[in-house]
Amino acid sequence: MSMYKPLILATAVATLAACATVPQPLQGTYTDVTSVAAQQGGASGAQVRWGGQIIKTAPGEQETCFYVLSRPLDDEARPKAPSTNSETQGRFVACRAGFYDPEVFSAGRDITVTGVVHGTVSEKVGDYNYAYPRVEANVVYLWPKRVAVNYPPGYYDPFWGPYWGSPWGPYWGPWGGYYPSRVIVVPRPVVRPPPPPARG
Repeated sequence: MSMYKPLILATAVATLAACATVPQPLQGTYTDVTSVAAQQGGASGAQVRWGGQIIKTAPGEQETCFYVLSRPLDDEARPKAPSTNSETQGRFVACRAGFYDPEVFSAGRDITVTGVVHGTVSEKVGDYNYAYPRVEANVVYLWPKRVAVNYPPGYYDPFWGPYWGSPWGPYWGPWGGYYPSRVIVVPRPVVRPPPPPARG
């Protein structure tokens, strides 16, 4: 048996898994336009998939509107987490018929919506009149809360990290793919009390 067959099979499985990570309600083909570009006009009628963190949820008599701080989406169509590496893409408002509880769709939660851009809505942000691109949403997808992972004390293996194997940047293995740092946990030494002195 060729040594390459298991590698080809593993690569194929990984590729299929990567293609199946977007939740079914969010799958589809959408116009590549950001909320910032939509502020300038010309995007009305575009089918979009946008996401970000909820600023506020405002239920009305017929519909609920979600004011969102827009962020780029990852491979799962989930908004990227706020960080120094995750730029914002302006703001937008998405509205959908029905009541959505602001206590559930609370500020800071990750949300992804799909729908049609329908002009802009002017709202105050402080003293500034901000033109929110408005999305008539057909899907409102609330993501589970992110769980912070606290690693126990340990150290990073200097021979297995994001820059191991390449003087120019992240290491790309022979089968493709990015290999992140591996954390090696070193257990704390167990301190045992000295044995009692022997009685003579």
